[in-house]
Amino acid sequence: MNKITVPIISSMKNKEKIVMVTAYDAPTAKIVDESGVDIVLVGDSLGNVIQGLPNTLSVTVEEMIYHTKIVSRGIQNAHLCADMPFMSYQSSKLDAVRNAGRFIKEAGAQSVKLEVTTDYIDTIYEIRKAGIPVMGHIGLRPQSVHDMGGYKLQGRDKDEARKLVALAKEIEKAGAFSLVLESIPQKLASKITRAIKIPTIGIGAGADCDGQVLVINDLVGLSEDPQPKFVKKYAEVRETMKEATKEYVDEVRSGAFPSSENSYD
Repeated sequence: MNKITVPIISSMKNKEKIVMVTAYDAPTAKIVDESGVDIVLVGDSLGNVIQGLPNTLSVTVEEMIYHTKIVSRGIQNAHLCADMPFMSYQSSKLDAVRNAGRFIKEAGAQSVKLEVTTDYIDTIYEIRKAGIPVMGHIGLRPQSVHDMGGYKLQGRDKDEARKLVALAKEIEKAGAFSLVLESIPQKLASKITRAIKIPTIGIGAGADCDGQVLVINDLVGLSEDPQPKFVKKYAEVRETMKEATKEYVDEVRSGAFPSSENSYD
């Protein structure tokens, strides 16, 4: 299988569903890559998923570069995209281009993802001018959780919906190669998907998007409940790990482990 590039992803719209999975370490990335996903995203959601934080706002550029770098070691075929964390692009266009360049140059990413409002359309232009592919992200934007008043469904009324459609078109015009739609009504996601020529990737946005993304910890059942409505568990890894560890605890305390098979003469 050949490395999946931006042109390949762009060509998949209206032809084949795009599969994106968020991962944070090399062994997991290798499993995900071998499973045939198209895009591996190193998300700033590592704040919630890996670091045990209540949101993504404390995640730093250095932490994201570290995780992107180790994820890149586990990938052969999938496209690698990295989230630009809070305040890595909001302060200035110069900072945005410099930090985006670090993800490509130092961490091995092939593209970066930005949570976008109308204020950051020009930022996409500037990053693209540097030859760096950009994935946009609209709808629920976790970096704006305080401004939005929590993790809420977006685009529920007609005015919000119109603004999101217009924003998607601006993001396409600015040069983004794809667009994540998070936590918006299915009909609105379908309308946006039809309105633009770049692929849409949904998370909590229904089945009409050009692709879907889930966090690996969520889809394998490693995250704690409760989970958002859009999450589907394909395994119960958390329970398996707990049972295995309990069995290990019991065997160590009883003297059953290590046995002669686990010991050197």
